Amino acid sequence: MSGQPARSEADTALARSTATRLATFVGTAAAQEALPGIERLEYLREALAVLAVGTTHTDGQLAWFLGRATAALAPVLQWRALTADREHALGTVLPTPEEFTDAENAVRHLHNVPARTTAHGPATEATACLQPGSRDL
Repeated sequence: MSGQPARSEADTALARSTATRLATFVGTAAAQEALPGIERLEYLREALAVLAVGTTHTDGQLAWFLGRATAALAPVLQWRALTADREHALGTVLPTPEEFTDAENAVRHLHNVPARTTAHGPATEATACLQPGSRDL
């Protein structure tokens, strides 16, 4: 049983580290909207990579939470920032400004959730915000 507190401490540290790293990729709404689409897309993909790496370094409820967050942002991988003809688009789409904003808001929310959940454990608020039908992500 002595390993359980260390796991919890490791999960807390990982959650905080993930939240800190997410904050570096998505700024305020005004700052993001001023960026060209290619930069907005780059930052969203970086945030998605942070979530994927976090998932590989943990297990249990925190891994579930980070995995669900990654899945919620997966459409970002199908976006492109530049126009392309149908033949060269490879199934990618240009996101609308609203889609960019929604994804960036989700990353902002994800940045805040680990900070709140480390005090209560990943199963409390994190689980609630990723339930089917939730508008948080």
